[in-house]
Amino acid sequence: MADEIVLDDPATAREKLITALYKSAFPVAAKYVSKMGGSFDDAKDIFHDALVIYYEKMVNGKLPAQSNAKAYLLGITKHLWLKKFGGDSNSLPLGAYGLDVTDEVEALPSAGKLMRHLETAGKKCMELLGAFYYHKMPMRQLAGLFGYASERSATVQKYKCIEKVRETVKQQSLTYADFFE
Repeated sequence: MADEIVLDDPATAREKLITALYKSAFPVAAKYVSKMGGSFDDAKDIFHDALVIYYEKMVNGKLPAQSNAKAYLLGITKHLWLKKFGGDSNSLPLGAYGLDVTDEVEALPSAGKLMRHLETAGKKCMELLGAFYYHKMPMRQLAGLFGYASERSATVQKYKCIEKVRETVKQQSLTYADFFE
């Protein structure tokens, strides 16, 4: 009976969750880090940090109510990579380790393609949208940070940034499928 798994055991549940997230999200995270010029060790380090952040948010009840665990974890991973390395890594790419990271569990939109379309709005728009949607900054704080006269001005500028991206997508007659590789 000692070999039976107790479903109510928090340690077992935690281990199952982390294992499932690792199996489903790490290959995608490793592929992203590889595309950004990172090494296998970089991918592991960044992903482990992201897993810790995700777990802490989960334990503290700070995860968005309807978030997809895998997508949220990958978002943290990408943010950490950009913050830590900014794409300037002199390490060996993952291919040097003989690993094939092209197999994904499920098709996700290409971060590169999404970023190219978002970048058409300009650097300031990218920063504004990132601060609002990713960092969840309130409009009052955004207005001060980006030098707008009021919250309303910041809201209008955010709307204009989104419209720039929408217009690019419309002009190029892009569909949802165009964002996948």
